[in-house]
Amino acid sequence: MLLKKQGQSFRISRFTSFLSVLLIAIAIFLALILPISLRPAPSLLKIGDVAFQDIRAPRSFSYFSEILTENARKEAERTVSPIYLPANPAISRKQIEKLRSILGYINSVRSDTFSSEEQKSKDLSAISEVTFTNNMVKALLRLTSDRWESLQSECLFLLEDVMKSSIREDQVVTIKRNLSPRIGLEFNEVEASIINELVSPLIVANSVFSNESTARAIEEVRSLIEPISKQYISGEIIINSGEVIDPLTWEALQELGFTEPKNRITDYISAGLLVTAVMGFNLLYIRRVKHSFGKVIEGLPVIILTFLTFLFFARFIIPNHAILPYLFPIAAFGVTIASLFNYEAGLIFSISLSLLAGFNEGIRMDLAVYYFIPSAIAIFILDRGRRITIFFLAGLGIAISGSLLVIAYRLQNSFLDITGASTLIGAAFVNGFGAISLTLIFQYILAQLLGKTTALQLMDLSRPDHPLLQELLLNAPGTYQHSLQVANLAEQAAKEINADALLTRVGALYHDIGKSQNPNFFIENQLPSQIDTHENLDPLITSATIIQHVADGFKLGRKYHLPPQILAFINEHHGTSITRYQYEQALEKTTNSTKVNKELFRYPGQKPNTKETALLMLADGCEARVKAGSPKNPDEIEKIVSENIKAALNQGQLDHSILTLNDLRIITKSFTRTIQNTYHHRIIYPKQEITDQEESGVSK
Repeated sequence: MLLKKQGQSFRISRFTSFLSVLLIAIAIFLALILPISLRPAPSLLKIGDVAFQDIRAPRSFSYFSEILTENARKEAERTVSPIYLPANPAISRKQIEKLRSILGYINSVRSDTFSSEEQKSKDLSAISEVTFTNNMVKALLRLTSDRWESLQSECLFLLEDVMKSSIREDQVVTIKRNLSPRIGLEFNEVEASIINELVSPLIVANSVFSNESTARAIEEVRSLIEPISKQYISGEIIINSGEVIDPLTWEALQELGFTEPKNRITDYISAGLLVTAVMGFNLLYIRRVKHSFGKVIEGLPVIILTFLTFLFFARFIIPNHAILPYLFPIAAFGVTIASLFNYEAGLIFSISLSLLAGFNEGIRMDLAVYYFIPSAIAIFILDRGRRITIFFLAGLGIAISGSLLVIAYRLQNSFLDITGASTLIGAAFVNGFGAISLTLIFQYILAQLLGKTTALQLMDLSRPDHPLLQELLLNAPGTYQHSLQVANLAEQAAKEINADALLTRVGALYHDIGKSQNPNFFIENQLPSQIDTHENLDPLITSATIIQHVADGFKLGRKYHLPPQILAFINEHHGTSITRYQYEQALEKTTNSTKVNKELFRYPGQKPNTKETALLMLADGCEARVKAGSPKNPDEIEKIVSENIKAALNQGQLDHSILTLNDLRIITKSFTRTIQNTYHHRIIYPKQEITDQEESGVSK
């Protein structure tokens, strides 16, 4: 029955874990795909639309512009002259034959003896190819035979000479216009007009336009024009609000996917793949921590909630902006987690957040690198963040490393845009110091939620002028000195086993503050000549009074608003051990040991739950026993330390801590070394003689 219940509990636990992982994965997936950005992507646009907002390039990109390339090719086309075929002799012969025919007709009209001059004029005017004026007709009919023969020869010579050359269609008018100057000077004006009128109409194009050759030449010139690349720098305005979208602008918007519906299926698939990879990465890390230390990461629910908060804000602010992605203080998350827990958790979760925050920003892996590298640098610089100056240096580290990354990725282009790079470098510095400022705020808020104490709080609590330490110093100076010695012991050991040394030291300083309420009852606050071991009191009363210092300390701690982690040191530093001295006294004073209730001599506190509180318990016991035992050499010190640690282990006081046997071995050596260096014997100095003059303060 018990096994059945345990199996059912195990299945419920596994189902709860699976459900939690699934819900987190869904939340991350929704953050990646939902349109939750501060500045939504421009809706589908077309040529002729008016831009309703300034549209800037969300990333640096370039593309081959078909419009610019076509314009350049058309410009090249204009430089190609039409190509004509060589002069066709057949056309020239045909025109000359036509001229001979006309001249022959004129000869027949002139030689017709039966026709009147009027009839001859009508016959000459009937020639369709030429148009003679009345003066020309009269002059033509009155020409002598010799003169007419010369005129005919000039016409044939002139037409043949003109038609020998290649004549294109667009040249015909010009050649006709320039024909008159080529007529021989022996002819008078009227005769020259007759010659011009006979030859000019017969001048035609003898070189035909070659469409194929011209097209081939145009195609060859167009092929020489390389595709023209259009480039936009991240943040550059593509079109201003209120401007009409022209074809060239539309082409750039088309490249960004603003002109046609985007295939959301591919977005879902890519987001799902990324979420799967990131979740697998983080689950493996959580599993490794659990296997190594036997428990899940401390404060994991709060870390996850903070992670999702940063992610949703990133997806709200970053998309469709050019400068804001470089201003977003994503490093605040990793640095906060590292300072509150450990640098490993800060690094691991920062990698995931950086990848997710930069997702779908034009596949810009440089943005993920820009987020993670400065975060990691700040984590290593800050460590626990014990000084405000360290926070400033961490912010400077984010700013400088971010600036270097901006320049590095900008140099990958063929040029460095000084204005753009300067803007992004300025954004990197704002990001750095903004992230650190947010870290201080988030660190405080999360510390309150988790009951943790920040390094700055611990440093403040460790100051000797803290009111509670001052009260302990004034009321119980012996206990104060004891606390200092225990703090030194525990702190040195904490460093060697990778525990939180600062937390251990501060917890040790406050662990016995309850003794300030009744200081003279405790032997360390009594004068050597007035030691009171309370042997005249009932051992049970003595034990109860001693045990009361834990409750008094807890009450004082709450009064002075000590953090929960420090209160744990007060509550757990004796665990559930018993006041052995008083218990032994009670046994000695009775003849029936069964009447002595051992539980009445037991501390009601909890057993140590952390390395740090366990270290305090061991250091507290070792320091007291070494003082009481007055060992003479290191071997005796080590023996006392070993016996005390072994007793705590055998009593089960360390069951809830995660101290390993190797840790206990290291602690033993550390305690022995520290005690040996602290409690060394001094030589006895000879007694000094004081003269009368020295007593009176008068020198010789």
